[in-house]
Amino acid sequence: MINIFNYIERQSPIHRLTGATKLVCFLLWSFASMVTYDTRILAVLPVAAVILFGVSKIRLKDVKFILSVTAVFMVLNNLLVFLFSPMHGCEIYGSVTELFRISARYVVTREQLWYHLNLVLKYLAQIPMLLLFVTTTDPSEFAASLNKIGVNYKIAYSVALALRYIPDIQREYHDISLSQQARGIEMSKKESLVKRLKAASAILIPLILSSMDRIEIISNAMELRGFGKGKKRSWYMARPFTPADILSMIICGLLLVLAIIDTAKMGTRFWYPWA
Repeated sequence: MINIFNYIERQSPIHRLTGATKLVCFLLWSFASMVTYDTRILAVLPVAAVILFGVSKIRLKDVKFILSVTAVFMVLNNLLVFLFSPMHGCEIYGSVTELFRISARYVVTREQLWYHLNLVLKYLAQIPMLLLFVTTTDPSEFAASLNKIGVNYKIAYSVALALRYIPDIQREYHDISLSQQARGIEMSKKESLVKRLKAASAILIPLILSSMDRIEIISNAMELRGFGKGKKRSWYMARPFTPADILSMIICGLLLVLAIIDTAKMGTRFWYPWA
């Protein structure tokens, strides 16, 4: 069964950070990569993300599926940008350096390729950090840490339930898929992509019905236990902030400050070495 956005338990420094710390660091990291198009900064972020991935002990095969989907989306995004705006990079950097011509409309320029390079680096900077946040954060501990930093415990618990429910949906989809195949519905690579998509869409209705039934069961169980009656609640998985948590947030905060200062100093978000 393919795992998507599941918590993977490991013994690593990244896992030992609180969920709130990882959320804050992910947001600061994402803002830093969104603020600037300075290739020098964007080139450092993916390298740092890969190093952190290694520190977390998350293996590539654990997230291979979502990485492949992201890679396809990244290629399509760059292709569509070029198809609809082949001179967008030239407009940004204020120059035109033609490399070769595909047609009268589609001209490959150095500026456009530089812009696409920055788009790719942005993907490579953010996607590993998103996967790192999801795969190393225990949903129950994440809810407790959110409540600790001021988020209402009802909202925090809803987030935890949503994260914990993702693996259940995957298992349910896998079970229904096996049941459909046992009835003679072919969903392997032997069939064409269109037929496989039609067969997969047929799974959605029983999946939705089973999900609604599970939601009702959970809602009734929480209501019977008096969830939401009090203003506060205790958390079994709550953990205090450690010096490592504080240091991680400071480093990511400094990274965002660096990106903002760099943008302000250049007077633009876009850095171009041939300007």
